[in-house]
Formats: sequence, C-alpha cells, structure tokens
Amino acid sequence: MSQSHYSPASRAPVLLAIALVLVAYGFAALEGLPQAATRLIEAAGHEHSQPTESPAFPSGQEPASLRLYPPLWTVLPFVLLLLGIALLPLIPRTARWWQRHRNQFFFAAALAAITLLYYLCLADYPIQGHWPAAHVTFHRGAGLNFAATWDVIANAILADYVPFIVLLFSLYAVSGGIRIEGDLRARPRTNLTFLAVGGVLASAVGTTGAAMLLIRPLLETNQERKYVKHTVIFFIFVVCNCGGCLLPTGDPPLLLGYLRGVPFCWTLSLWPQWLVVNALLLAVYYGWDKFWYYPREQALDLARDEAMLRPLRLRGIWPNALLLAAVVMAVALLDPSMPVPGTNWHPWLYLREVAELGLVALSLLLGRREVRQANRFHYGPIIEVAVLFFGIFICMQPALQVMAVEGRNLGLTRPWHYFWATGGLSSVLDNAPTYVVFVEAARSLTAQGNLVPTVAGVGAELLAAISLGSVFMGANTYIGNGPNFLVKAIAEESGVRMPSFFGYLLYSGGILLPLFALVTWLFLK
Repeated sequence: MSQSHYSPASRAPVLLAIALVLVAYGFAALEGLPQAATRLIEAAGHEHSQPTESPAFPSGQEPASLRLYPPLWTVLPFVLLLLGIALLPLIPRTARWWQRHRNQFFFAAALAAITLLYYLCLADYPIQGHWPAAHVTFHRGAGLNFAATWDVIANAILADYVPFIVLLFSLYAVSGGIRIEGDLRARPRTNLTFLAVGGVLASAVGTTGAAMLLIRPLLETNQERKYVKHTVIFFIFVVCNCGGCLLPTGDPPLLLGYLRGVPFCWTLSLWPQWLVVNALLLAVYYGWDKFWYYPREQALDLARDEAMLRPLRLRGIWPNALLLAAVVMAVALLDPSMPVPGTNWHPWLYLREVAELGLVALSLLLGRREVRQANRFHYGPIIEVAVLFFGIFICMQPALQVMAVEGRNLGLTRPWHYFWATGGLSSVLDNAPTYVVFVEAARSLTAQGNLVPTVAGVGAELLAAISLGSVFMGANTYIGNGPNFLVKAIAEESGVRMPSFFGYLLYSGGILLPLFALVTWLFLK
C-alpha cells in the first residue's frame, strides 16, 4: 500500500465525527433500534455472523432447477480490484496516480458498483442475509431486485465492514499516541529484543499497531550502522506478519474470522505454530546479524554507535496503554451474538464499535499532541485501508456465494492443501479477503464430510491451516499485508536502502518457504 506524504493530523475533525456518531447512537438507543436488532441476533444464535452463503431449504423442497449462486464472471470485479491493489502501486505510469486516496476510492467504488448492478438487474436466486440476523430473501418475479441488492450491501458493509474498519481504526489511532524513542547500542541482542517484543505485541495491538510503535525506535537505534536492511526485513517477517496469529486483533484475516463466528480466544490454540515460526525466525536473524553483518560494520561506525546513546524512553503510555487494553476487552466482551460472561445480557448492536470510537476520542483528548507529532502520526494509512476495503467487501460477495456451494469441488481436502492455497494467494493478494474465500471452501467441505470438531461451521484443523496460511504467508511479499509497505516506506525515508519487490522475494523465498515447509511437516500433515 502507498505511503501518504506526512502532514500533522488534526484531531478536531475526528473528534467531531466521533461525537456525531455517539449522539446518533444515543438517539437510536432511545428509539430502541439497537436493542431490537440484538433481540433478533439473539433469537438467531450465531447465524448473523456467518458469511453470505446458499440458503437452506426444507428437506425435499429445494428446487432442482434453481440457481443458488452467481455465475463465475461475477467474480471478475473482485479479481480486478485485488490485482489493482497489487500492481498499480508498482507500475511507474500509475504509481503516482494511485497514491491519492480519492483515486483509490474511485477505482474500488467503480468495481463495487458493477457488482451491485449485477444483483440489482440480473440476480434471480435467493440471497441469505446476515444483518442484523440470518434470513433469506427470494427474488419476487421480474423487475429490479432491490431486496437482494440491499441484503448484499448490508452483508458487506453493515455486518462485516463497519466492525472491521472501526477496530482497525481504533488500534491504529490509539497506538499512534504512544512513542518509544531512544538510541541504544545497535548490537544483535538489542535488535533481537525489538523483534521479539514486536512479535508478542503484534497479536495484542495488531500487526499495524506493533509495527508503528517499534519501527522508528529500531531505525533510530541502528542509524549509525551500515547494514540495516536485513533487520527491517526480519521486522516485516515477525512484527508485521508472523507474530499476529494469537488473537483476532492481531491481523485482519483473524478479525474477519471473529466477526464471522470464530470464538475470540480460539486463535490462542495456534500458539505452538506461532512459537516455532517466530522462535526460528529470531534464531536465524540473531545468527545472521551476530556472525555475518555485525562483524562487517566499520569500526568508526560502531564507535559512533557506542558514543551516541540515548536511553530508551516511553511517552504517551498514559492513557493510551490502558485504552489499548480497553479496545481489546471491548472486542472480546461486547459481541452482540454472545452474552457478556457471567450474565444473560447481550450487548446492543454496534455498542462494541461505539465503545471503540469512544476510546479513540479519549486517546485524542487525554493524550499528548507532541507525542503524535513526534511519531509523524497521520490518518493516511488507515484512510487507504478504509477506501479499498469498502470496495473489497462488496466485490467479494459473489466469490463467497460461489465458494459456499462449489468449494467442495476444488480438490482441497487436507489441512496442508488449505495452508498453501490460502498462503499462496495471501502472498500476492490481500490476505483478509483470501482468508474469507477459503473459509467458505472449507465450510462447504466440512458440511459435506461431517468433520469434527468444528469452529464456526468449519473443521478445526482446516480453519487452523487457513488462519496460519493467511497470517504467515502475508510476509512473502511487500503486498501481502498492509504494514509491510508502511514499514518499507518508513525505512526508506530514514535512509535504509530496501530491496526491490523481486529482491525481497529472494529473502522471503530463501528464509520463509523452508520454514513454512517445516510447519507443514510438523503440524499440517
């Protein structure tokens, strides 16, 4: 993803927007609207959080000739959008055009409009809606299909996109108020500590949040060294990707899984794979830096590094560390499909998102503005994610419906099949929609083969493979996960000469692919 030119972020427009949202939600609550929606969700169980899929008919009543999913050509806007995200920033003639968020939005919105026009004019099959609760909408004769189109919009935007982007925005905005600064001795052990801490933080505050917290102090610590490129590459491997698989807050694919019914703490069961991958990456990095790169540094550079020391200093911890923890707790406890632990009360619809936005407002009001200025904090990266995923969530609806029915025919039957298929596409396309598409394929296989145990309707082993593939293999390229490009751009702004797109592939191919083969052999046979 592109890096916007820095300009100081003003808090006034954001605070005004949050205040308007809070007031609107308050009026809606006085009218009983979110409460009524939650009652529907509670009655339907967890079905509201499932992705768009083929409707279920009573036994023996399914029409034999009825089309249950769209034709394959309807997936084309989704494919074009993902290819555009991957390639347009890399083509010299389009790179500058792509840097403008307005152009990104127009590109994504145009493809989303094509998808919606199909549903409005041509779709003639039942649509399963899941907002606010599960229901089926049937096409009623000739004419424009407004009901089906609304269900697609509600599924994509109201059920999935809003919770997704509000959480990412909350983590990004609150973490932007924390600054870690200083200039430590740039020894291999120091850099190893940065990577290890980032690998743990990635699951708690998200790969984007952890990357933004740690990349600048890491670069400041290594500014006297000549060989820094490999350190940034391993930072992308660990902090921007592989460290983020333990909680839904860690990486966007896992957040989508949580929003679609995967229990919040289920991803903690992936700790053995997380530990093996990150421990081996840290070991490879330490050996490489200690025995190859560090001895090659010039004596004068090392002397300057020893002389130009500033102790590590944390700024903005109060109140932002507490607010970050509160964001995670809101995600875990305010799911309208589940009662708050120890009670029978289901949180109102969107109370979770309103709470997250309120925490952002507290961060902006109580936090120190000079800390954000020192972090060069601005909203460009999250705006880019917001405008692109607006289109992605709409365009991927046909793909979800096709996969729900035809996923069982792809020939993917084993966990390692899903690990490499999901990971392979996550390397070159965005890993969040890739995760959703393969979850649909696994769900159809699970229904066909009666796999147990299941998690959110998917075989547990298959879901683990999909989760690991989407998170881990997002590190294979710069475009596999949003933070990868952000870190590359920040490093280059600091004077680090990063490898090209294909140069980076040499590192990931030589280091990550053998490691992922080991994961396959140990865990995914």
